[in-house]
Amino acid sequence: MSNFVPYFIFHTMENNPEPVYSRNVIEFVAVANEFCKYAEHASELKGDELLKIFQRILPLMYLKASLLPQLEPVFEDGNEKFVTENDWIRVHENLRNKFGTADDYLEVFDEKAKETEGAALSSISENLTDIYQDIKNFLLLYQTGTSEVMNDAVWECRLNFENFWGQKLVNSLRAVHSFIYSGGETGIIEDKDERNEEERNTSDWFISRRQKDFRNDGKQ
Repeated sequence: MSNFVPYFIFHTMENNPEPVYSRNVIEFVAVANEFCKYAEHASELKGDELLKIFQRILPLMYLKASLLPQLEPVFEDGNEKFVTENDWIRVHENLRNKFGTADDYLEVFDEKAKETEGAALSSISENLTDIYQDIKNFLLLYQTGTSEVMNDAVWECRLNFENFWGQKLVNSLRAVHSFIYSGGETGIIEDKDERNEEERNTSDWFISRRQKDFRNDGKQ
């Protein structure tokens, strides 16, 4: 189990029936922390090694996220956000540089449709960074130890898993699996796509908009 989770949480888990201290939540916290650790320290690893690490972490994180309890939010206002635009850019650039030629993939559900015009180009690094943004915010809220804050952190994390990053995770895993077993090696990207990171506005990120939409739907 990850050292990220304070001892008092493990102790409270054994003596507190609150859902935020349940084993399913604690186990998700542990694997989520591992995911964030490797995303943040990607520059210290080789690209091929990093892909194999995520190949093992992503399925486990999907499983543990699917087991998070279904809670109701306590506060009417949105959860505090900690991951800044600069944080997003730094993590994304490190991952993209490490994944190299493995990073871009065609987003299709049918492998036979790869050559069709309907296939959209996607990025493993961008998907994983979007997931990181949500997961890191969740972890920093959860470690406060305040039950109400932890409750809303779990609620939002499961909501975003169901409606946003869960699909990004399985799409990325498919691309990682395909690349690893194709026998390819990560290399420097030629004609690297210039993504306009400067235009990303943290106040209007998709994940924040989704949270507002679901809160508004609940009030109707």
